[in-house]
Amino acid sequence: MSVAEALTVARAAGVDLTVDGADLVLSAPAPPPALVIDLLSRHKVDIIAFLRAEGDGWTPDDWQAFFDERAGFAEHEGELPREEAEARAYACCVVEMMNRTLVVSDPDRCVYCGGDDRSGDRLLPFVATTTGHTWLHPACWESWFRGQQGDAAAALAAMGIGLAR
Repeated sequence: MSVAEALTVARAAGVDLTVDGADLVLSAPAPPPALVIDLLSRHKVDIIAFLRAEGDGWTPDDWQAFFDERAGFAEHEGELPREEAEARAYACCVVEMMNRTLVVSDPDRCVYCGGDDRSGDRLLPFVATTTGHTWLHPACWESWFRGQQGDAAAALAAMGIGLAR
């Protein structure tokens, strides 16, 4: 399950989420179901990054301008057909969203599977930020990366940014 799906399940259960430093703060009219707590626990680091990106100051209009600027440049300066220019612009938006939601994780745990460093399956720093690294097993990287892309696409879609308009 992706971060966007976990957030959807939590919000459907009446749980509001905020970030306080490195903590995920839950507020709900009643104790959340165990499934919700489990999902939020498993995706805590990514949810915190996702929620921080939502509060980064960029509005849906800013994202649309980012998309339109790149599409226009690719179409007019790059002489690409509009459909291809928009596909490239959308890819730029996905990458920008991923860059804005980079996860700094515990170097003793894989951010994807939660496993530790073990012989034959070492934890490696796959993403470096100014504040730390994202630690993953090499076998977990592709699935984690695809999940990050999906979460970025879901966040953009929630703002109305996409290829089918």
